[in-house]
Amino acid sequence: MGLIPESNTFTVHKMLAPKKPEYVLRHIKARHREKTIPRDVIFEGFAAALLLAARKHYEDEEADVAITIDRETGNIEARYLGETIDPQILGRIAAQSAKQVMIQKIREAESNAIYDDYVERKNELVMGVVQRFEGGNALVTVDKSEAFLPRSEMIPGETHHVGQRIKAIILEVRKVGSRVRIVLSRTHPEFVRRLFEQEIPEISDRTIDIRAVAREAGYRTKIAVSSIDSKVDAVGACVGVRGSRIKNITSELNEERIDIVRWNESLQVMIPNALQPATIEEVMLYSRIGRAIVLVKEDQLSLAIGRRGQNVRLASKLVGWDIEIMTHEELAEAIERAENWFRQIPGITDEMVEVFIEQGFLYYDELTYLEPAQMAELIEVSEEQAAEIIAFAEEAAERVEVEEPRAARAAEAEAAAAEASGGDAAAVLGEEPAAEKPAEPKPTVESIFGPEATTKATEEKLSAEQIFGEPAPPPPQKDDEE
Repeated sequence: MGLIPESNTFTVHKMLAPKKPEYVLRHIKARHREKTIPRDVIFEGFAAALLLAARKHYEDEEADVAITIDRETGNIEARYLGETIDPQILGRIAAQSAKQVMIQKIREAESNAIYDDYVERKNELVMGVVQRFEGGNALVTVDKSEAFLPRSEMIPGETHHVGQRIKAIILEVRKVGSRVRIVLSRTHPEFVRRLFEQEIPEISDRTIDIRAVAREAGYRTKIAVSSIDSKVDAVGACVGVRGSRIKNITSELNEERIDIVRWNESLQVMIPNALQPATIEEVMLYSRIGRAIVLVKEDQLSLAIGRRGQNVRLASKLVGWDIEIMTHEELAEAIERAENWFRQIPGITDEMVEVFIEQGFLYYDELTYLEPAQMAELIEVSEEQAAEIIAFAEEAAERVEVEEPRAARAAEAEAAAAEASGGDAAAVLGEEPAAEKPAEPKPTVESIFGPEATTKATEEKLSAEQIFGEPAPPPPQKDDEE
């Protein structure tokens, strides 16, 4: 929709009348109030529109025309070749051209104003109303401006409907032609940070500080917090009484799981905190490659790694170090494998291998992270020798990358074949499978007491004397009188 309706052509024509400067001021004030564009910008746009109209009137795009508008009175002064001309001579065609140019200028000014406003609000939490959907993407009205929420920036599993009020952060602001595109996000880690700031007063007043956030939207978030006041428990304040505060946040995040971690400057403490609820035995730090090897017991291994590696992955993002979870046995195997690999490097010594292991290098590709000068300083060789070692490590890393999956697949196939042939072991050895024993018959009375006992028990009847030890009473006699 145009900023000046078609019916306003006559109004623009009136603005050209030297005796009606109030039309100029009235129009500019209306645009300023409606679009919140600076008055100076509107004046400049109107002057540029009149200049274009005048040059079209004289059919000379480079005509010596000067347009001046008094910003106090609204009076228009036009000059051509130094002589004053009446703006009304430009006519309605010029007025229509002036209107189109002015619309364009105001749109550009409005676009610049929106861009300048929102580009400074990046990562700010905003509330908007869903207006419509286009291919799964939502168009949201935010403060009278249209914003764009891509499907990729929605939390997995959530659905929205037209008219729904939603929260999001301003992820990106960019110009697309003459328009401004405001991109929103509900999956960015900053969205969780802003929700905590809004929900928890101790964070908004800086008593509690959010030190780091790691997130996999729709599944799990880890957030590290610290308190500047020893009397305020950072974790407890974020959870709230009976989880009241955290429940509001998880509800907004479509019931996403949130782990609140106590921040500590020491990585020896911070890494076990980040890997909760797993119990950690030891943390070994290797600053040269930014790696932390964390040792756990066998029963804590799956808990520390998490489902599909989620727990250790989020912990790594939270502390900014590469965390590798191992048991003591796995670490011993990794060191032995690394020693065997590194001894294959031409010109390498046992002392050099020991230095690599002490610095946390366990794979060929990790040696390639070093520059020749760094390698030379580390193992005390020349830069030429260091460059040769790095080149060999690059080739070996590629070879191992190809060979290891093959070996793993071969081992899996061998295990599957062994399992499948386990039931046929007798056939493989040339033996006949043992015949099944016939089921034993159930015991009967005859099998226990013999056939005679059963027959006698059924044929002979016991007398009263045998049962009671007394003679049987005589049968009753009939009366003689009958």
